[in-house]
Amino acid sequence: MTTSALLLVIAAAIAHATWNLLNKRAAHVGPAFVFAYGLCSTLIYLPWVLWILIVDQPAWSVPVVLCILLSGALHLIYSLCLQRGYQLADLSVVYPVARGTGPLLSTIGAVLFMSEPASMRGIGGMLCVVAGVMLIATQGRMTKLLQPAAIVGVRWGVTVGGLIAAYTLVDAYGVKTLVIAPVLFDWATCATKTVMMLPHVARAPAHARHAMRGNWPVAWAIGLLSPLGYILVLYALRDGAPVSLVAPAREMSMLLVTLAGLYLLREPVGWGRLLGCCAIGLGVVLLAGS
Repeated sequence: MTTSALLLVIAAAIAHATWNLLNKRAAHVGPAFVFAYGLCSTLIYLPWVLWILIVDQPAWSVPVVLCILLSGALHLIYSLCLQRGYQLADLSVVYPVARGTGPLLSTIGAVLFMSEPASMRGIGGMLCVVAGVMLIATQGRMTKLLQPAAIVGVRWGVTVGGLIAAYTLVDAYGVKTLVIAPVLFDWATCATKTVMMLPHVARAPAHARHAMRGNWPVAWAIGLLSPLGYILVLYALRDGAPVSLVAPAREMSMLLVTLAGLYLLREPVGWGRLLGCCAIGLGVVLLAGS
């Protein structure tokens, strides 16, 4: 992976970790919040998209439209499942399982369906990242994920991880093969997702307004950060970085959050999290050199 691609992925990881922490705060709102931050994203990035449409005048085709619609549907299902998972289980279970299985399945899919070469260095880096994510989340007690109280979170995490892999492969095809501009692609999928949510919100607008009371600032923040993190990833993919390297490298968000807690918040960090940080760091070094 090139240095520029790695820097894009690091910036994306920071944005991703931040908006997931914010999303947990509003998990109780449910689908109305998914619609709200999707609407915010659509409005925030609309000027950039209009500029691309006017200046670049991208070509439209049936495969491009179908790819956008499929990506929008997958992102919508992902958002709803993530929101539901956060409602029913702990963030400390759902998030790491999702972010651990996501790159694993993405790498397998990229090798099988996109004919990406699988180097031992790249596979080793991916496995180090996945192991590091799990160690940080469980503080070294991996058996925590097998406890009855965590089973629900594991199930939702695996489901969300599968959806992450699915939309990652579809979106990589969109920017790599169909050459869709990353900002336009992400905006179109977000707008599609928001329109798909509109009938649900329209059935009970008063309930949606009540549910969103006091949650709009968080929705605007996620509306800015969520697309930004993913647009940076799409640019890395468009510039030639393989899915099998970008997908696991994104998970350094867990490393960044842990280090921020250690140095900025003076939180205690046990051996499990330190070992997890080392594993992710080693994984990123291996991926960067692949």
